Amino acid sequence: MEITVKDKDLRKAAAEGADRFVEFVKDKIVEAAGGELTAEALQRLSADQTTLWAWFILRDEVMDGGFVQLIHNGYGDFFFRNPFAKALKLWDVEHIPQLIRKGQKLYRNSKDALMRECSDEEFMALFEQYPEFDELDDNFIEYEEEATHAIARYVDAHLDLFVKVAE
Repeated sequence: MEITVKDKDLRKAAAEGADRFVEFVKDKIVEAAGGELTAEALQRLSADQTTLWAWFILRDEVMDGGFVQLIHNGYGDFFFRNPFAKALKLWDVEHIPQLIRKGQKLYRNSKDALMRECSDEEFMALFEQYPEFDELDDNFIEYEEEATHAIARYVDAHLDLFVKVAE
């Protein structure tokens, strides 16, 4: 999907830092795709656009409630059964692809229990029932900033894969 952004808006976001720059590009992708990560939206986006949006979903979910929350909220297949980790590796993002691969086995072994409907109390108990995700959560938090900067470098170097810049 071709998404056009104004050069001045892109420069303003970049001046605010790598995080804001890459978030600006992601926001334009999300906006152009209709705001929800649906099958229709995925068909309209390129693999790179989808991967960038996915990074923010992963980051937000894990930073808020860890991999247990990510899986419970229905994103497990998206991250553990698709080439997301491979895409990040191709973008020269370190550590996170390995965490995703480590999480794949944990996901396969626990997805049914983690994805079932439950009360808030039962959901909170999942964190105690699945402590094997704690190390992944901690490592993700440790590497998140570094990964976001690597993603920003990739987006900057390959901007035309994400958006078209117009005056």
